Amino acid sequence: MAQYTLPKVWKNTQPQGLNSDTAGSRFEQTLPKGDKPYQLYTLSTPNGIKPIILLEELLALGITDAQYNMYKINIMKGEQFGSDFVALNPNSKIPALLDQAQGGLRIFESAHILWHIAKKHQAFLGETPQEQSEVLNWLFWQTGAAPFLGGGFGHFFKYAPEKLEYPINRYTMETKRQLDLLDQLLAKRTYIAGEHYTIADIAIWSWYGRLLDDKVYPGAAQFLDGQSYHHLHRWNELIKQRPAVQKALEKSYDD
Repeated sequence: MAQYTLPKVWKNTQPQGLNSDTAGSRFEQTLPKGDKPYQLYTLSTPNGIKPIILLEELLALGITDAQYNMYKINIMKGEQFGSDFVALNPNSKIPALLDQAQGGLRIFESAHILWHIAKKHQAFLGETPQEQSEVLNWLFWQTGAAPFLGGGFGHFFKYAPEKLEYPINRYTMETKRQLDLLDQLLAKRTYIAGEHYTIADIAIWSWYGRLLDDKVYPGAAQFLDGQSYHHLHRWNELIKQRPAVQKALEKSYDD
């Protein structure tokens, strides 16, 4: 394979693909809208299922103000580049939320959506000041760590047109370091932030729990020796047995 020579100025050689070097809407679009307080536009990806889980957890507590309408945004068809969706999230990434109960407030980035909803309903934020601080520590950790798992490991393990040893080794090493970090953390506490289930668990489980169950990148659980992270597995089983989590997964995969 020929070595790549860096040009002095990079130019996009695939301008017709979904990926682009420019932002903004590409076509006019009218998104559906229901009458529930929350309008959620998402897909069954690790980031996309996070708000569904939280909303179902709130509904399970009897919080009727957490009712929502959910609409699928097919990112493989480029629906995230439509004018209405870009108005919700200029970054053209799912999920995006419209809070109709607060005057049509737009919320984007999955961690912010979790934080906004949990703070509004004062639930799943931790029971002590220490836990509440840990929730934000690990919520922000997940936001920063996931690109190494998704755009790094996941891309080169599953999506790249060629299997290249250097990037696969690089991102596999970082992914396993993250798994080990979580495994060590969960050897000392029941949940991510302490002894109570919080949005930190939702955010991290949607990526790392699903990864261990081989639901993110098929074959990756074995490749990463996922069974060796015993404390992480214990926590994963605890989360995925929650009725609201199961209901959210069932709903998220409905077309």
